[in-house]
Amino acid sequence: MEWRVSITDQQPFRNLVYYAGKQFEKNVSKGLDEHFNIRSYDNLLELEVHLGQLNLLDTPEILIMEVDERGKVFDVIKRLRRSSLTCGLIIVLLSARHDSRYRLLAKELRVEDYYEYPFDIDHINERLQFLRKFKLIRSDVNRLKQLPPKPYKIPIFKRLFDICFSAITLLILSPLFLIVAILIKLDSPGPVFYKSKRAGTGYKIFDFYKFRSMKCGADKELEKLKKEKNQYDQYTNGHATKPAAFVKIKNDPRITKFGHFLRNTSIDELPQLFNVLKGDMSIVGNRPLPLYEAKMLTSNEWCQRFLGPAGITGLWQVTKRGRSDMSDQERRELDNYYVQHSSIWFDLRIIGSTIPALLQKEKV
Repeated sequence: MEWRVSITDQQPFRNLVYYAGKQFEKNVSKGLDEHFNIRSYDNLLELEVHLGQLNLLDTPEILIMEVDERGKVFDVIKRLRRSSLTCGLIIVLLSARHDSRYRLLAKELRVEDYYEYPFDIDHINERLQFLRKFKLIRSDVNRLKQLPPKPYKIPIFKRLFDICFSAITLLILSPLFLIVAILIKLDSPGPVFYKSKRAGTGYKIFDFYKFRSMKCGADKELEKLKKEKNQYDQYTNGHATKPAAFVKIKNDPRITKFGHFLRNTSIDELPQLFNVLKGDMSIVGNRPLPLYEAKMLTSNEWCQRFLGPAGITGLWQVTKRGRSDMSDQERRELDNYYVQHSSIWFDLRIIGSTIPALLQKEKV
């Protein structure tokens, strides 16, 4: 289940406070209503999921959370403090009982205020107004709205390398292209190349090229296979219990006989050198995604993967590609890691590790 809050359906952005918990929610909301807009969530999970779907312009100024008996609220705070979007939020904790350990932990995590029941709601109101007035937790929102977004621009050296590498490789492999084209035609009816829409850097959509490795009309069978055989989904009794963002079908029945060879040797990927030459992609980067996958990665935590180049090979390909034990979460984290640490030397290391990774051990 997902919890989504439409900004247009809520109170104005100004003085926005998110509250998590049920025990004190009514009294707190009533006491703060005059100066703050309160949005309430029944539990910490609901709050954290919603925070993960926000962006800079609709992030709250203040979080008020009730301390649960197991202290899970402190794990939530640690995750919030690690995020560049939420690390500066004003955080206030309300506890139903006295616990010196929790009070000390709140201090270590730089929680602004920790209140134990009974507490004075008028005092909390005045304190929040003070904190909000004197603590700068984000840049001027109105100014940010007027600034045009700064798109990713590929470094000159990386682009020169991409052009030279792709052009020379296409020239050298042109005889192989001809042989593969003939074999695809002999193996099954249909076009030699497969073209689909993909989302690359900054969610830019472009035509993505591959050698066709599936029978014609394979796209029409995808919805059914996603529900039954997606490698990244978590299953219970044969049914997907946690739909994943990425789709990879193990033992895909749509693949042709020659298509299995093309995929296991990664020869089907070679036409993407034309994408590199055009500037849609780079040799090294995060995999450009089908649109149905890209639309599931728009939260603050995961859209970071689109802030770098789209590539033929990348970090996840050389570390976990073809392994059935790779989770959806692991692949997302690898994509984010590449964007955060991208450099020409990192790219060269990935290219050097790509050849051993080309021969997959599993039929995916």
